[in-house]
Amino acid sequence: MKKIFILVDYQKDFVDGVLGFLKAMELDKKIAKRVHQAYENNEAVICTMDTHYANYLDTQEGKNLPVPHCLDKTLGWEVYGETGKALNNPIYVKKVTFGGIGLKEVLEGLEVEDVEIELCGVITNMCVISTAVICKSILPEAKIIINAELCASFNDELHDQALNVMESMQMQIIGRN
Repeated sequence: MKKIFILVDYQKDFVDGVLGFLKAMELDKKIAKRVHQAYENNEAVICTMDTHYANYLDTQEGKNLPVPHCLDKTLGWEVYGETGKALNNPIYVKKVTFGGIGLKEVLEGLEVEDVEIELCGVITNMCVISTAVICKSILPEAKIIINAELCASFNDELHDQALNVMESMQMQIIGRN
């Protein structure tokens, strides 16, 4: 079985930057530990990177959330803290919206049949759920695991609702309090 670990948008702007929040900051050491474990277990490590450009405020997302963030190659775009330091040449997938269709090329390129994908990161009810659905769509027979202990949202109710929705879509939720 091929195991894949996907870290969703754990970037400085979502942790202690312009859209940061305390629960995201509290994940850092736990996610860094899981990243080390992924490498020890020879899992493929993929990082999705919310990526925006100078025209962000002119985009649909920018008009609905007029807070420039994760601008390509800025400090706010980088993977946060100890987690960023733990990464060792992961596969990066840039995305301009909640889910990243660039995952299709990466996941299909792994050419494996028996797959388990574990996801964690932020924001549970936006980018994590979108990424999980994309993974399930690309590899419908893959076992999709959401590590709830390593996910966070700025809204606890939406976090819990997103976990429930992913569970209803036959994804396994682990680490739920």
